[in-house]
Amino acid sequence: MTNSGITLQQRETPEQEPAAGLYGTAARWRKRGLGEPIRVGIVDDHPIVREALRSFLAEQEDIRVVAEADSGRTAIDLVRRFPLDVLILDLDMPGQSGIDAITLIKAKAEHLAVLIYSGHPENEYAVPLIRNGASGYLNKSCEPKLLLDAIRKLALGGTFITAGVADLLASQLMPARGPCPHEQLTARELQVFLKLARGRTPGDIARELCLSSKTISSYRAKVLEKLQARSNSDLTYYALKHRLLE
Repeated sequence: MTNSGITLQQRETPEQEPAAGLYGTAARWRKRGLGEPIRVGIVDDHPIVREALRSFLAEQEDIRVVAEADSGRTAIDLVRRFPLDVLILDLDMPGQSGIDAITLIKAKAEHLAVLIYSGHPENEYAVPLIRNGASGYLNKSCEPKLLLDAIRKLALGGTFITAGVADLLASQLMPARGPCPHEQLTARELQVFLKLARGRTPGDIARELCLSSKTISSYRAKVLEKLQARSNSDLTYYALKHRLLE
């Protein structure tokens, strides 16, 4: 890992051109060529996870890990410096999390495929993050083949949605009922809600997310209003009722 928090997996100098020019579909194919490996970036704060992913992907002839980063902040620099086809992004990282980073990443590289690779179950974050620009969502307990399928599909410009996420998306489109209140939360509000539902205090959450207690209290107030709840106990009951804490 370099001082910038980025590990380079290639010796050549990265492309020196605006990121926006690297990530259009046509530009991506011109840069890589039809026979060239899929260029992947890995963003995860756990070195063991990065090493395991790097070793696994290195076994694939059609995939090459270009660079790694250990936080959402360094992920943005990685995207700016290197042409990528797929970015594998964790959610829970110190400083700037994946939830914060994805909006900035998509602002710099609108057409870059971002695959969320998280320990959180799909029913917690998949739908709001896909709405925020993610091209796919996988839980880290998934079969290795599923990860490869996702990378290859995303590199072709598609999206990757598991059957579970498809059910979640479909349930929100059913005319018989509107979306559940928690489905209207932003990704950050949902993150704070689930931590509160698990018994974390606003102070604990503020430290974990590197935000001020005032900011967390503001998110809590919005969550209580949207879920029509009066207390943290109500939030826990709601989360259990909707099977969000499994």
